[in-house]
Amino acid sequence: MKPGSVPATTVGMRHRDIIGKVQMNKCLASVMTVFSIISFVFPAAVSAKIIDRNVEYRDGDTILEGYLAYDDSIKGKMAGVLLMHEWWGLNDYAKTRARQIAGLGYAAFCADIYGKGVMAKNMDEAGKLAGIYRADRVLMRRRAALGLEQLKKQPFVDASKTAAMGYCFGGGVALELARSGADILGAVSFHGNLDTPNTKDAKNIKGKILVLQGADDGYTKPALPALEKELSDAKVDWQMIEYSGAVHGFTNPANGNDNSKGLVYNEKADKRSWKAMVAFFDEIFAAKQ
Repeated sequence: MKPGSVPATTVGMRHRDIIGKVQMNKCLASVMTVFSIISFVFPAAVSAKIIDRNVEYRDGDTILEGYLAYDDSIKGKMAGVLLMHEWWGLNDYAKTRARQIAGLGYAAFCADIYGKGVMAKNMDEAGKLAGIYRADRVLMRRRAALGLEQLKKQPFVDASKTAAMGYCFGGGVALELARSGADILGAVSFHGNLDTPNTKDAKNIKGKILVLQGADDGYTKPALPALEKELSDAKVDWQMIEYSGAVHGFTNPANGNDNSKGLVYNEKADKRSWKAMVAFFDEIFAAKQ
């Protein structure tokens, strides 16, 4: 080897090192390009920051504790969705759904119908708690209206763009809020209680109605024909969608998968009903410009 020359092995190593660095830089550039595209096309996927917190408020001497969730990365005011809990009370399931709603770009507020810390431990307790409000629709409506008030007063919520939704017992509360004449653009019921002692109040409904129903729901489906007549007589803009093979509680994974129990999760119906809700919100909020 001549003085000052570099061994061939060293040259090869340097050559491979240079190529490796070039390839790495190209790879990083590609990753950054993809990241930039994602940031441009799906900004929420990159910058979304869901903020959530409990919100204490009152109904007279009764302390209520709702739950608020919203995407802090959204600039300006956003539409708001009031969410009504199942007959168990304001539990983690309702809060999870609120965060999912926030992920769509809406502010979500879970109303507390029962009172701070009031939760059913079993189905008997849940039935008794729900029964209090189903027997007193004035109280039910007031608790829902107080939740709506909390949602609308948030500084980042466009008070002219709000809707209500609910699951099971909460679906019935959402419909009852609409019947009260609340200033909302729409109400969505997921396998909810459909009956009411106040059928004439349908004339007060200001928004559109979406009912998402299990076709084999033995608990709430019997009231479907009466609801259809109630809404049609009042000339309400309504939609009702039934999902084959779905029984009561089809949106909650905690309900298991044994259809013989009559309270069962159905993944297909859950996903389909969620898409129907998303389309419904797109429609009613886009129409209010």
